[in-house]
Amino acid sequence: MTDQRDAGRMVSNIVLAGGEGERVKPLVQRWLGRPRPKQYCAFVGTRSMFQHTVDRVTQLSPADCAVVVAARHHRPDVESQLRGRPIGKLLLQPANRDTAAGVFLPLSYVWGRHPQATVVVHPSDHFIFPEHRFLDTVRHAIASVDATPDQMLLLGVQPDRLETEYGWIERGPALTGAPGHPVHAMSSFLEKPSAELADAALRGGALWNTLVLAAKADTLWQAGYACFPDMMPLFERLASAWDRPGECAALEGVYQEMPAYNFSSHLLQRLPDHVAVMELAGVLWSDWGKPERIAETIRRIGKTPAFPLDCLDRPFAPHPVPELARQVPVFA
Repeated sequence: MTDQRDAGRMVSNIVLAGGEGERVKPLVQRWLGRPRPKQYCAFVGTRSMFQHTVDRVTQLSPADCAVVVAARHHRPDVESQLRGRPIGKLLLQPANRDTAAGVFLPLSYVWGRHPQATVVVHPSDHFIFPEHRFLDTVRHAIASVDATPDQMLLLGVQPDRLETEYGWIERGPALTGAPGHPVHAMSSFLEKPSAELADAALRGGALWNTLVLAAKADTLWQAGYACFPDMMPLFERLASAWDRPGECAALEGVYQEMPAYNFSSHLLQRLPDHVAVMELAGVLWSDWGKPERIAETIRRIGKTPAFPLDCLDRPFAPHPVPELARQVPVFA
């Protein structure tokens, strides 16, 4: 990883690529004839969501400042898709211990070297368009965190429907931020709420959580200790073991003891006073966790999917349907 004289101005990007994509598996199986995690599939165009994510983060900081975390049994997929895309570190989890471990495993690598670096967490299974507007917002988020280092900053997007499988961010008072990119306090966080709570959040102007998070490495590390006192000493052990001869044995050992926590419900929801939010405006964002979300997004952008249409459970409309067309942002 790049060693910068002023580590406080260093930006390290964490790419989360460890999911299994259970709900998209039937579509992928019908399409490819074998299972493959959705983040490694090119549903439209020629690059997978994972490759798009890696290509995006290298526009934010040098490639050797990128840390990718993936499942050990996905090694062939992740290594083949990183070919020609150099990164700083690939970490392979021995087992899935939910999203908190997925975040703090790569954070232990960054924190052990540059605790004052700014980290940006990027899920690799989300559709984002146009990318230049997304990157512009992330750069403003990084600047905000540099100016307020004790703040963790989430990106949220305007919802267009009631959704019970996303996290909802309820905004509080305006804080700081550049013109066009205001920062608000987070009054509360709702992870996968009931339909009643989601409807109230929608009517109250709440945002969907993208899980794109900017924070100082040490600030996020201390938040981990506040929420996961049994988990963080394991990652503390790992922080001093990376890039040493016993790295693999140390990783295997701590995962035998690793508890499972959800990053959103067990950290973000518990620490609303320590989290702020910036809206990701003018960007089409979708968590491609279901085949219908993939199909809806492809309809909205007017593209042809890379997979045969009969792989879908529902019929596919090749052009935006009227109600969706009215919702499509105007992109430059």
